[in-house]
Amino acid sequence: MAATAALRRLVPTTVVRGYLDHLAVERGVAANTLASYRRDLNRYADYLGARGVASISEVDAATVSSFLAYLREGDEDHLPLSATSAARAVVAVRGLHRFALRDGLVEVDVAREVRPPTPPRRLPKAISVDDVERLLDAAGYEQTALALRDRALLELLYGTGARISEAVGLAVDDIDLAERTVLLAGKGGKQRRVPLGSFAATAVEAYLVQARPGLAAGGRGTAIAFLNSRGGPLSRQSAWTVLRIAAERAGLTAGISPHTLRHSFATHLMEGGADVRVVQELLGHSSVTTTQIYTLVTVDTLREVYATAHPRARG
Repeated sequence: MAATAALRRLVPTTVVRGYLDHLAVERGVAANTLASYRRDLNRYADYLGARGVASISEVDAATVSSFLAYLREGDEDHLPLSATSAARAVVAVRGLHRFALRDGLVEVDVAREVRPPTPPRRLPKAISVDDVERLLDAAGYEQTALALRDRALLELLYGTGARISEAVGLAVDDIDLAERTVLLAGKGGKQRRVPLGSFAATAVEAYLVQARPGLAAGGRGTAIAFLNSRGGPLSRQSAWTVLRIAAERAGLTAGISPHTLRHSFATHLMEGGADVRVVQELLGHSSVTTTQIYTLVTVDTLREVYATAHPRARG
């Protein structure tokens, strides 16, 4: 009993050292993770010490919650932490208290019910319609076989919202130019047929008629629509290169990726008044919740227009 009572009087800094040793020796935690935990937990111990908490057994759930609030607010010596960084710190603190309970240093895990903050949903990155047009023009300006392919590929990515893997996996028979649709195979093999706009259809037809036969002559008869210079299927990496070169030619250097075109497709549809469930079907999202992030983009756009256009929007 005396030994247990002595353990329960351990100061937080001692418990932190014991927990970090446990992570390093018994759990084999990676050095970078251990360094992050050490930084977070030393700050936690300092926080408790500054509030007169002399023993780990004196900590209650309100104290742990107040530490979370403190992390988000910051102080003279620390900038406010983002939700992601604060969540990592709370995970470390919860691990510390589980360790203390397991080793009999406390009778209750007071941090168990304290939930890390939910990181804010990041708005998808999109580019303007003008920038999309510059990008597409830059891809096909040479009118060579590869340029026709590049223009068709980027037109299809933006015109359908396809993922890069869906585009490079597309077979010739998946493209119906008469109906202006394409059959995309999404995650988990789930298929969806989506419309192909007139500009995309024109670019894809030009590639299939004028360029692909010549490229296919050097290959092994693959049915894949988009081919490389040797007649084989275009890889995802090569498709990224196509986009990167077009972006450089267009003067778009702010991290353009294939997903940028997918995000731009969805954002421009939403800004044009498309229903979120229609966009969900076009993107192949299993849940409308995933698609609803684009409604945040639309609200931001409305807010900007309101702020600049309404006579009493600015103080």
